[in-house]
Amino acid sequence: MTSLASGQRVSKTCSRIEAYGTIDELNAQTGLLITYCKDDNDRTNLAHIQNMLFEIGGHLATEPSPERPVTTCSIAGSDLQEIEQQIDAITAQLPQLRSFILPGGCRAAAICHVCRTICRRAERCMLNLTKENTIIEPSALAYINRLSDYFFVLSRKLNLDGKQPEVCWTPASIPSAQ
Repeated sequence: MTSLASGQRVSKTCSRIEAYGTIDELNAQTGLLITYCKDDNDRTNLAHIQNMLFEIGGHLATEPSPERPVTTCSIAGSDLQEIEQQIDAITAQLPQLRSFILPGGCRAAAICHVCRTICRRAERCMLNLTKENTIIEPSALAYINRLSDYFFVLSRKLNLDGKQPEVCWTPASIPSAQ
């Protein structure tokens, strides 16, 4: 058993713990990613993202109560616009995508892909909570959804900055039917 922010005791395997634990894991991996980023702007953006993730984790760790039936999260529309602008700005620097990209390249890009996949899992965990009638702030869900795309384009930028070729998927040949 463990305690939520409200003090309520729950199983360590409950969906709420899984959701905010996954956000915490993403935050930790983002911290690791920062240590490999050379660009000051990337580090600043990622540090801001860590703060947003902490806000979302706090939101998920707070069980509504009769006194406070809905918990709020400070993720605002401006935060969503900011991440969209960052995605657009990075995408404008990148060559056109002509293939599926496999995780890899430089170390920072590979870690960025780990962040992307953890972010996708966090989104699935949050959506599972909504199936249990848990109210999750829509802006938090939207932020996590867009954040995974941010990590994808950032991984491509990090490889470009590091002069590392992208690792493109090569489909296996499919045997012809006889």
